Amino acid sequence: MLASKLLAVVLGDEVLRILLIVNSAASSVTARRRVLIQQVLSTSHDVTLAETNRRGHATRLAQSAARDGYDIVAVLGGDGTLNEAANGLAGSTTALAPLPGGSTNVFARILGLPDDSLDAARTILDAIDSGSIERIGLGSVEGRYFLFHCGVGFDAAVVEQVEKRGPWKRWAGHPLFIYAAVDTWIRRVDRKHPPLRVIGQRGEELATGFFTVVMNANPYTFLGNRPFDLVREVDLDHPLAVVTLERLRLSSLAPVAVAALTGRDIRNKRHVDVRTGVRSLVIAADPPTPYQVDGDHLGSSRRLRFTWTPDHMSLVRPRAGR
Repeated sequence: MLASKLLAVVLGDEVLRILLIVNSAASSVTARRRVLIQQVLSTSHDVTLAETNRRGHATRLAQSAARDGYDIVAVLGGDGTLNEAANGLAGSTTALAPLPGGSTNVFARILGLPDDSLDAARTILDAIDSGSIERIGLGSVEGRYFLFHCGVGFDAAVVEQVEKRGPWKRWAGHPLFIYAAVDTWIRRVDRKHPPLRVIGQRGEELATGFFTVVMNANPYTFLGNRPFDLVREVDLDHPLAVVTLERLRLSSLAPVAVAALTGRDIRNKRHVDVRTGVRSLVIAADPPTPYQVDGDHLGSSRRLRFTWTPDHMSLVRPRAGR
């Protein structure tokens, strides 16, 4: 159904129904910008606005949109709001369209969208009108889908500390993450006893470590304008990559960080285990270890089961970002 509508759009004969979900609490969202973005999308299509007002709301809005036959759900917010909407759309034919409204906007930048949300809206509109919508694979952990990564261990502990200072996130942004990382490193992690075991689909132990990232897309994140590349070849069309840091010491982390920031392969660094083409795995933790999906802290667990599902969600995907 969506494919035939997109063909009609390309030929200029069809108006699509778009639900624009807005997180007004996101760091770079303003009332004026919301209005301008709605106007841009409304030049060619029928746009309905909905605002989130609590955690998990974007998932329910997206589910309702898919059930009601909307063609596209556009999300103006950060990666957390985008992840919620993706979980509402997974398995449906309604497409997701990201619009950067948070402090980092990792997934929008992975797709090559401009940092400015109004410019991004114009890029998304061009992609819609050219029929640039594709099915992508999604990773999941304990039934929660993720667009670009799930972090288990140290980075999730950092995200937990940032979320505890939620009101500051809108204004402090990257400095808050730096503060939380230093505070977590000094006061909140055991750097001597690795809590994680990475277990393959046949029950074999693949690695032990302090910090594991399960990736559905690369980069892992951005530091300013610089991508933090862990596994450059992983993308939305192929199975997961898994990176485990076997030691949590500056002497081990610094070479990995330098390589990731300069575009060099981290696989030749010591105390790093990298796996690609992964369709399922388990991470066992003792003691229970925090985890986060797409920058959203979900709690702590002793056992996390991961899977990858191909062609599981439609995405408005600008051609320049492939």
